[in-house]
Amino acid sequence: MFSKIPISDIIPYFKSAHYGWVFLGVFFGFLSHLSRAYRWKYLLEPMGYSVKFPNSIMAVFITYIANYGIPRSGEILRAVVLTNYEDVPFEKGFGTIVAERIADLIVMLIIIIATLVLQFDFIYKLLEKYFNPEKLIMIGALGLVLFVIMFFYVKKSKSKIALKIRGFLNGLIEGVLSIFKMKHKWAFIFHTLFIWTMYVLMFYVTTFSLDDLNGIPLAAVIIAFIAASFTIAATNGGVIFYPAAVLGAFLLFDLPNDPSYAFGWIIWTSQTLMVFVFGVLSFIFLPIYNGKNKTLRQ
Repeated sequence: MFSKIPISDIIPYFKSAHYGWVFLGVFFGFLSHLSRAYRWKYLLEPMGYSVKFPNSIMAVFITYIANYGIPRSGEILRAVVLTNYEDVPFEKGFGTIVAERIADLIVMLIIIIATLVLQFDFIYKLLEKYFNPEKLIMIGALGLVLFVIMFFYVKKSKSKIALKIRGFLNGLIEGVLSIFKMKHKWAFIFHTLFIWTMYVLMFYVTTFSLDDLNGIPLAAVIIAFIAASFTIAATNGGVIFYPAAVLGAFLLFDLPNDPSYAFGWIIWTSQTLMVFVFGVLSFIFLPIYNGKNKTLRQ
C-alpha cells in the first residue's frame, strides 16, 4: 500500500483539508464514547452495582487506548478497572462487556444486512470472487468439533482448571443475561442505536473535509465504514489497515486513489488522537479521582 501511494502524496490533502468537518467527526466520535459509558450502567444495575459515571467514562477510554497495544486487551482492562475501583467481580464486569459487544454485533449485522439488500448484486460478486465456500465449511466444522470437546471436558472434569473455567463462565453468563433483566431496556436500545448512529455520522461528515470526495455515494460510505470497522476489531486499533480498508472500499466505486487514502488517514488519525488524549488523561486521573472519593467516604 505504501509502495503504491507514498505518504508524500497524501500530505497535501492533510494541509488542504477542511478541519471544521474533521472536528465535527471527532465530536460525534466523542459522543459515542460517552453514550457507551452511560449505557454500561444499565447492564450493571440488575446485578446490584451502581458505578460512578466518571469511572465508567475513564474505563471506556482506557479500553480504546489499550486496544492500540494488544487487540481486545482493553475489554479485559475495562473489567479490571471496575474490579479495582467499584468492587465489581471481574467475571461479572467482563460478562456485561461481552453483552455490550453482542448488542453492538447485532447492530453491525443489521447494517451489513441493509447494505447487502441495497447493494446485493455488487457485493455478491465480491464475495464470490474472494471467498472459497469449501474452505469456510471445513474451518467451521473443525471449530465446532473443538468446541464440543472443550465443552464436555469443562462440564465433566473436576480438575482445578475446569472448576475455575466453570466458575468464570457462570459469572460471564450472569453478566450476559443481565441484558434481559434490565428495567431500562428501551434506554439501552436507544443508546446502542445512538452509538452506531454517531459512528456512521463520524465517518460520513469527515468525507466533507476533502473537496475531491464531495458527492461520494452513500453506499461507498457504508461499505468503507464496515470494512474499516473490521480492521479496528481485528488489529491494533486499525493501525495501517484502517486507511487501506477505506481505500480498498472506495476504489470499488472508482473514487480517486490519493484522496481516498488520505481520507482514511485523516479520519483514523483524528479519532486516534482523541482516544489517545482522553485515554492518557483517564490513566492519570482514575486513581486521583477515586483517591479523593475514598477520602470523602472515610
